[in-house]
Amino acid sequence: MFRSAFVESAGLAFTEVTGTRVRGEMQLGPEHHTPWGVVHGGGYTTAVESAATVGASAAIADLGQVAVGVANNTDFLRPITAGTVQVPAEAIQQERSQQLWQVAVTSVDNAKLIARGRLRLANVPATGLPNTLGKQS
Repeated sequence: MFRSAFVESAGLAFTEVTGTRVRGEMQLGPEHHTPWGVVHGGGYTTAVESAATVGASAAIADLGQVAVGVANNTDFLRPITAGTVQVPAEAIQQERSQQLWQVAVTSVDNAKLIARGRLRLANVPATGLPNTLGKQS
């Protein structure tokens, strides 16, 4: 699995990573709140970008490439204050130079859709990038 301190500090953990699908869970609580006491949309944006980037990079790792986000469109559909959300990501389109992934952030408690996003990614050479693939476990 691909790991980074940023993703771990956000509370996101991946349970499945393939080149076409990623599954993860994110623990949300007061550390993710806005000043008004609900989870900040940046947490959902982080989940969308991270899950899609990990999957897209897994798809092209054998080519010596990684995927980097170039456009993140995340819709915040329902506010929550705490809980566990599922973060499944699926490839919509995978081409030589770019990919498009979709992600749904869903509450484990009631199965309601909390946020959804699409991430457009560029496939770039991994050479020269610091710590390109992160720690793998």
